[in-house]
Formats: sequence, C-alpha cells, structure tokens
Amino acid sequence: MGSSGGGWRWHGGGKNGNGNSEACALSSTFAYFLSSFVVLGAIGSLYGRYMVTPNVRQGIAALGCLDDSEGSWALGVFYGDSPFSLRPIESMNVWKDKSAAWPVANPLMTCASLSDAGFPSNFVADPFLYIQGDVMYLFFETKNSVTWHGDIGVALSVDKGVTWQQLGIALDEEWHLSYPYVFDYNGNIYMVPEGSGNGDVRLYRATSFPLKWTLEKIILKRPLIDSSIIAHEGKLWLFGSDNSWIGTEQNGQLEIWYSDSPLGPWKPHKKNPIYNTYKTMGARNGGRPFVYNGDLYRVGQDCGETYGRKTRLFKIEALTTDEFKEVNVPFSLEDLNKGVNSWNGARSHHIDVQQLSSGEWIAVVDGDRVPSGDSIHCFILGLASVVSVAALIVLVGILVGAVRGIVPLSWCPHNMGKRSDTVAVLAWERPNLSSKVRLFCSRLNRASSTLRTRTRSNTCLATFVLVFMIVVAVALTCTAVKYIYGGNGAQEAYPINGHYSQFTLLTMTYDARLWNLNMYVKHYSRCSSVREIVVVWNKGEPPLLSDFDSAVPVRIRVEKKNSLNNRFRADPLIKTRAVLELDDDIMMTCDDVERGFRVWRERQDRIIGFYPRLANGDPLKYRAEKHARKHNGYNIILTGAAFFDSQVAFERYWSEQAAPGRALVDKFFNCEDVLMNYLYANASSGSTSVEYVRPAWAIDTSKFMGVAISKNTQAHYGVRSKCLQMFAEMYGSLSDRKLEFGRRSDGWDV
Repeated sequence: MGSSGGGWRWHGGGKNGNGNSEACALSSTFAYFLSSFVVLGAIGSLYGRYMVTPNVRQGIAALGCLDDSEGSWALGVFYGDSPFSLRPIESMNVWKDKSAAWPVANPLMTCASLSDAGFPSNFVADPFLYIQGDVMYLFFETKNSVTWHGDIGVALSVDKGVTWQQLGIALDEEWHLSYPYVFDYNGNIYMVPEGSGNGDVRLYRATSFPLKWTLEKIILKRPLIDSSIIAHEGKLWLFGSDNSWIGTEQNGQLEIWYSDSPLGPWKPHKKNPIYNTYKTMGARNGGRPFVYNGDLYRVGQDCGETYGRKTRLFKIEALTTDEFKEVNVPFSLEDLNKGVNSWNGARSHHIDVQQLSSGEWIAVVDGDRVPSGDSIHCFILGLASVVSVAALIVLVGILVGAVRGIVPLSWCPHNMGKRSDTVAVLAWERPNLSSKVRLFCSRLNRASSTLRTRTRSNTCLATFVLVFMIVVAVALTCTAVKYIYGGNGAQEAYPINGHYSQFTLLTMTYDARLWNLNMYVKHYSRCSSVREIVVVWNKGEPPLLSDFDSAVPVRIRVEKKNSLNNRFRADPLIKTRAVLELDDDIMMTCDDVERGFRVWRERQDRIIGFYPRLANGDPLKYRAEKHARKHNGYNIILTGAAFFDSQVAFERYWSEQAAPGRALVDKFFNCEDVLMNYLYANASSGSTSVEYVRPAWAIDTSKFMGVAISKNTQAHYGVRSKCLQMFAEMYGSLSDRKLEFGRRSDGWDV
C-alpha cells in the first residue's frame, strides 16, 4: 500500500521492490547533495583565496589576539599645545629607523605587543599614564587570552611615548580587572582598578613600583564601574557608576562620593545618583579628569550606537558636597573615516591627557575598529548564510527532481507493534509524539511533491526561479565564507618591530581620466597606511578638491609640461619617506597595498612592486608578465605600481647621470618606469635592486573607459624594447640580475 504523503516514493508492493526504489532514490539524492557540496565548496574556496583578507597577525603565538566579542581594542598617542588641539603621533612626523617607521603611526600598542612579549592578550584598553620626569609608565587593561578576564598590564617609555617596553602584569586577580586609575597621595602611589565583578571598590598601594601592589583597603562595598578620584578644593572626589540597582540605565548612571583621604570613609553626594539617563549623555567615566586653565574637566563615554562609541568632555562648574553642575564642551579627536581599516574607526571610549614638563600635552587613547559584539555578529551571519544555502540546495533539488522528498518516512519514528494490536490500540489511543512526528514528515514531503508538480521544469518561470535560486546560493556561500573566515573584513596594516607607519600615494593623470581618479581616490584613501594622495596633473583643467570622496588629504600638483618625467619630480611637501607610485587605472585590495608596504619597510633600498617583467634576449626585448613566469624570474618591476624611497629615487632620477635617459622618455613619451629600474640597478652594490609582491587580484579600469594610454600593445612593447636596448648601452645590462619567484618564506612573491 503506497503512502499518499510522497517522500522518496514508497510503494506497498513487494518488500524487495520497495527497498530497491528507496535505495535508488537515496543514491541519486546523495549524489546531488555531494555534487552541490563540491561545487559550492569550490566556489567558496576561490572566493576565500582571492577576496578574504589573510590574518595579519599570523606570526603571533596561537594564544594571542584571538577573536573576542568585546572587540580588538588598541592604544594610540596624541600630542598638542592643549587638550583641545590633540593630533595623532603620525602628524608629528616622528621617525624611527630601528622599526623602519618614517613616520611612526598609531596604534602604538596592540594585542600583538603583549602577545609577542609573552603575555597573551586579546586586546588592550583603558590606558592611564603615570609620569616621573622623562619616564612614562602606562597602565592598561589587557584581556588575558588564557583566563579570558582582564589583567592590569604596564609598559615603559623613555622617548615621550613613541616606543613602549612591556614590563609585565602589574595586577592579576581572580575576577575581571580594568580601568587602572593610578595616582599619587602623600608620597604613595595608589591604584583603583575597576573590579565590579567582585562587588566592591579596592585601593591598592605600590610596594615596588610599577609591578608589585598590595591591597590597602576596600574603600566602598559597591560594584562601581570606572572609578576616578580627583582632588578639588580640599577634598577627594570619587566619580563612578553603579549599574546594579533596579531601574538603572546601563552606561547612563553616575554617582559622586567624597572623603578627606583615599582610605575613606567615603560619603555619598547629596544629589546621588547624579545621572540616571540615556547612555548617549556621557555619564559613565571615560578617563582621567584634568585641569586646564584653572577649570576642571571630566571625560565621559557616549555609548549610544554601541558600547564605548566616543568620548564626551564636560566642564565642571560646581562641585561641593551639596551641588554639582557640569556642561558639555566641544571636544573631538581626528577621525580619518577609514572604517574597519582604521584602528579606531568604530569607537574610542577612553582618554588620559596630561601636561608634560615642557608644556606640551600628551594623551593616550584607546580605539577599536569594530563595534561591540562584532565577532558574534559575524558568526551568526555566517551561520545563517550556511543554513540558507542548505535550504536552497534542498529546494533546487526538489524542483529538478533530484530530491523526491525532504524526509524519508522510514527515518521517522512509528509504532513497531503488530498490525492487529495497532488497530486495536489506535481506536482509543491519543496520538503520541512519534505519530505526530511521522505526520509532520508526511506533510512536509507532500508539500515538496506539490511544489515540484506546480513548478514545471520546462517553463520559463521555472527556469528563472532555478537560476535565481542558484545565484542566491552562490552569493550566500561567499557571504558565509566572508563572515566565518574573513571576520570583520578589516584590511589592516602590517607592523614591523611593533611600529606602524604611513606612506604617500602618488599618481599621474589628466582630464580625460577623471572618472578613474574619483574611484581611485575613494578606494585607496581608505587603506590603513595611506597618509596623503598626491595627484600629478599633466594636462587639462584640474578638478576641485571638493570633488573627491577621500578619507585623507588630497593634493593636486599641476605641471607646466606634459611629461612622464613628472612622475618622479622631487616634492618637498611629501612628509613620508615611502611613496607608492600607483597608476590611476589600477585597482587592487588594500591588503595587497599593505603587504607591499611591509616588504618595502624590510627592503628600503629596493623598488618593491606588483608587476614583474623579464628583460632578456639578444637584442633585449620587452614582454608581458607571462614571459617572466615562463622563465621563472624577473629583473624589472614596473613603477606604475611600486614602492620606493622618495629621498633616494627622486634624486637619482633627476641626477645628471639620468639626463640622457629622461630625454629618451620625453622623446618616446614612454619608458620612465624602465629608466628608474636601470638607475636603481646601476646604483645598487648587490645583485638585487627590485622585489616582487603578488597581488590577490588587480583590475585595469581604463579598459572600461577607453582611456588607456597604451592602446596598441604591440607598438607599446616595440617602443619599450628600444628603450631597453638604449638604456642598456647607457647604464649597463639587467640580464644578470634575474630573480626567481618564490624566494620569500611567506609566499608573497609566488
């Protein structure tokens, strides 16, 4: 007797016939699911290979820098003439040869700083400075990658905060610690860390500063958050938040307590709670209160869009045992608007600003590139995409007939008793759980059968639906790979010896290529290490700076003569040592650019680029990249996409020795990049003057707009072959400088 519910088509005939039918159906269905898995898996793998950013911190110990739902906080340093004119360290043009940072750029401390020093950390946040003469100590929260609770770390700087030596863990309790507020009182150094998870406020005293501390006293048996103590008009004032009360607004509450000593007793302010309001108002403390021009200021957290979104500054106008009044004053730090590619692109919730003996102000700030809970959010989106792909595979299988039912009825539980017993029992028995499950399976299979019947495969509608569902499945597969393996999607910079740096992006163009330029500026200005974009304008009316959607300053340098030599003209306004010459019609990922910059910082004496060529033969002949691949080597890097030392390259190019070569460039209106390779090779004492970095992908956008400079490839290559031969006579041959691909251990040049 056949089942009317469909399924894998069970028939009530012979036992063998039923088994063979089911086995055949299961076999075809299994083959369909397996092929779907293989195809979509291959697509996902290709997407991950070319589109998902690799792990920047892959060299760190496995216990460090793990994904954390609290974020990926890091610390930066700012300087200014006042607390209201703070600028990031990269704006101060501080150079450090040891770490190839010209200039040094924020962040100056990350989870990698701690992990590399032997203290596994997921992030660092809540920084507080303690200054003794020319020596700075920095106390901060570090999220332990082993225990997954916060410890208090400490670092030392003797160069005004440019470099930091990790000293170790200053305080480690069984509960989570953060916000290590450090201050002096009567010759002692005290710390009040947040330990609200333990339900109290504790005062610690340094016994061997900065690494040894002892519990002095529990000063409040209240779970206050982010407590700060300041001296004002003869009393000590403690600001903190208590979110434990019923009806308290999370991150919107503030209380004040006062005492004559940090040991207490502490008395509550008459107006407590001072605030119990919206979390956007800045009630929760966001750093050390400070005095400027005789006025007292308090830093608060705006947690509106996400926890720790930004800091607010309040000027305290009245603070007594009976009164308290503060007003919000304008305050902001430089925001580059680079999103996840910026270390503080999503939020910054803490600042400690202090005045140095020189009169200059210094501030330590924390920042995060992603909002709170981002790792969980990404995982949920990735998992939802996987489930959606599975559902689409089943639906497509039903429509094409590969899946004849969703659940075989033989998989569903049912009464195994004899038929006569079953009939007798069912006369009075209520439906039990197994019968309900079996009924549900039957209805589910009937629905799939109905769907297949109504959507006939030979109609245009059915074809459209199938194609649409397949496209959506592919898109969701890529989405799943992106969120599960790509995380937040940030294309971070690569540090060297703990320091980040910046470079100037330089391109040469003219009026007919304005569309390329607009897209170019918008994309590359969001790359983490780009400081400025310089546009060498060779011909036509230059655009307005306001026309560009840029996250960094854009400067247009208008040239008097339309010459390719202008690409390498000395520019005293460039503030970075590294320059990336990148044609305006080349689009590649920010991660590719950052990898190239990392390699250049390791080898500043070379041209580091993305387009290799091999010049060989007799006579010398210019060929495409596939020729270099065929012979497994290269000796030229095209400077239309290459890093070099601006101090060295510009001088070499405009030297007297290079004058004949420049004349040839003007004659052919070509070959300026080839000339630079010869000049580098001629000046190099070793056999290596160039190095290749392979991009994940690169697109020539000029092909879409018909504005390519070299439209006739054969003619273009012919001119370049002449240049090779003439440059070889002027500066010597490159034939003996061949480098093989795959020389790097990281595989970036394969």
